[in-house]
Amino acid sequence: MTASAITPVTLLTGFLGSGKTTLLNRILREPGIEETAVLINEFGAVSIDHLLVREASENLMVMSNGCICCSVAGDMVQALRDLYFKRANGEVPNFRRVIIETTGLADPAPILHTLIEMPLVAARYALSGVVTTVDAEHGAGQLDTHPESVKQAAVADRIVITKADRTSALALAALRQRLAALNPGATIL
Repeated sequence: MTASAITPVTLLTGFLGSGKTTLLNRILREPGIEETAVLINEFGAVSIDHLLVREASENLMVMSNGCICCSVAGDMVQALRDLYFKRANGEVPNFRRVIIETTGLADPAPILHTLIEMPLVAARYALSGVVTTVDAEHGAGQLDTHPESVKQAAVADRIVITKADRTSALALAALRQRLAALNPGATIL
């Protein structure tokens, strides 16, 4: 892919402890996911640090599976811009897609706005989807008490219910029904 091509971006979001990093780790071990840049603005209890093999710059790591990982400490626009130019200059391996993992307290709307509306980003990146993780054990309570979790589920193209083995079939069905009512267009896995 040339540096001038539009790169698809998947936003991975979900409330604190819902399994975003676990899902990301699983995705990064799948065949065919090579050539992926991963922007992370939070390293959870289970990080992808063990996959890092060398530092490419101050906040950028190249992982053994060919993915690029950037800890977004500041502005996402700047991180995406830097990643674009580093790829164009051959400073990082080529990547064909980007996954952005948000912090568990993130309101996804400003991130989506940045990806869709900011000319500097929209000229180089295109939103390809939003994946939201929801904890089967605590998700209903989080939806009741944390507006961020509602927003995260409401904007998703795909909702992944995690930790399903930790709750009853009845509670899982109720959560699935609630999520379907909140976001009827989302695929629930």
